[in-house]
Amino acid sequence: MSTTDEVEAAVAAAFREEWAQVVATLIRVTGDWDLAEECAQDAFAQALERWRRDGVPGRPGAWLTTTARNRALDVLRREAVGARKLREAAVLARDEGPYDPFDPDDPFGEDDDSGVADDRLRLVFTCCHPALPIEARVALTLRTLAGLTTPEIARAFLVPEATMAQRLVRAKRKIRNAGIPYRVPPAYLLPERTAGVLGVLYLLFNEGYAATAGADLMRTGLCAEAIRLARLLARLMPDEPEVVGLLALLLLHDARRDTRVDAAGDLVTLEDQDRTAWDRAEIDEGTALLDGALRRGRPGQYQIQAAIAACHTTAPAAADTDWADIAGLYGELQRYVPSPVVRLNRAVAVGMAEGGAAGLALVAELEAEDDLTGYHLLPATRADLLRRMGRTREAAESYARALELAENAAERRFLAKRLAACRSA
Repeated sequence: MSTTDEVEAAVAAAFREEWAQVVATLIRVTGDWDLAEECAQDAFAQALERWRRDGVPGRPGAWLTTTARNRALDVLRREAVGARKLREAAVLARDEGPYDPFDPDDPFGEDDDSGVADDRLRLVFTCCHPALPIEARVALTLRTLAGLTTPEIARAFLVPEATMAQRLVRAKRKIRNAGIPYRVPPAYLLPERTAGVLGVLYLLFNEGYAATAGADLMRTGLCAEAIRLARLLARLMPDEPEVVGLLALLLLHDARRDTRVDAAGDLVTLEDQDRTAWDRAEIDEGTALLDGALRRGRPGQYQIQAAIAACHTTAPAAADTDWADIAGLYGELQRYVPSPVVRLNRAVAVGMAEGGAAGLALVAELEAEDDLTGYHLLPATRADLLRRMGRTREAAESYARALELAENAAERRFLAKRLAACRSA
């Protein structure tokens, strides 16, 4: 018998590491997205009770998938009204032994016509079918692959929760009604899906790197999953520079992962991180991939962002950072991604390169447009520029506003410390 704390920690860890595999497997064998999510959630709920009594299993992922599969079988048996549902139930009950989604001999894990036998990559490509609006593609994948809640996804998109809920419902209905196949498409169809898939993997990594909400700054399992899928995609499309550029970007960011929080779990800013503790192997791999992608002469948003990350990770010290180069790269990135968040990042770089006043002028433009209303990093950026200029009273006001908006506990602690420091100054 395990203690409540041990079981809760084990279930939380299993959710971070196994949710995507459980849901993706159930979607493949049932074809029902809502049923897959419902049964996966039920399996995790059962784990809280059974693992406390029986102990945490050696392979939590296999236990959860078997439990979820059995739950789906029960539902289909109760609700089956025609031959199609009965056949699905027969598929789910094809053997008497426990189902192992990681079994290489699983007859339902065969390659599709793309040659890729990976349920999670299949899930990404299904969610990114061109019949779906781009916002729905990304949101649906974050829901099913990352296990993000509807409110978390809504915050990531800066839209109301009700709007996001409607997008998710419509996307699932479209997949069902249009008969969109659950597969990685053949090579000649890959280009039309590439932009959506890259966007999904990028946002998946970002949610892991800087969680929208919760106690921890990072969800490292999401970062690892995004990198794993990006590697698969790069092997599938080795001649596509943006695919390689995205993998380079993720590696260059992930190289700093262990230095972004201290022993207490508090955020450490880029300039204060211990650069000797950065993962040099990931930095070397990322820069080599970036160089190879850029040599193809077809730049894009992920290659540019990787170049920005490389400016940071290759600088021996924070003072050696080439902020003017970074500001120029952000200006180039705006051509590909004309978003207010990119403009905010450029404001930071300009402020570091040309002085706080120049950065504040760009921040003021964004504030006047209201596009980032409710986004905590807008007042946080203003606060940091003011702090660097010695205008601590004004900085404190902006830090207080950022603190009101932030929902991640680690970020809130960081902002509270900066606010206290400015007030005491």
